[in-house]
Amino acid sequence: MLIGISKLISPELLKVLMEMGHSDEIVLADGNFPAASHAQRLVRCDGHSIPELLDAILQLFPLDQYVEKPAALMEVVPGDTAETPIWETYKGIIENHSGLDQPFEHVERFAFYERSKKAYAVIATGESALYANLILKKGVIKSS
Repeated sequence: MLIGISKLISPELLKVLMEMGHSDEIVLADGNFPAASHAQRLVRCDGHSIPELLDAILQLFPLDQYVEKPAALMEVVPGDTAETPIWETYKGIIENHSGLDQPFEHVERFAFYERSKKAYAVIATGESALYANLILKKGVIKSS
């Protein structure tokens, strides 16, 4: 363990976050997402929810300030009656860390899968909420 780094951030996840550069994307995948078959780099975070991981990651990881929507959600499939209250949870966490109140672009399901295949890494979680998948685009860390 380290001071100031959440115990949710494993050494493997910390390494991936450190390796990522500006505009690289990372997927926080729910338990239904085909993570192993879509990931260039797979980080297992089974047993953890996406909101708790999102909060821990955004303490270390700036969102891209040069794009209008630095986060992407998988759109609900037309005709599906699934509810997405987790999106409001994500919005609150992102707003708390970045000040953005409208951070999301909505991506059609199969386009989301294709984009995920190009992401730097996929984090497989134990999240059970439907349509809980989230893509984050890394920003620039400015020197002080």
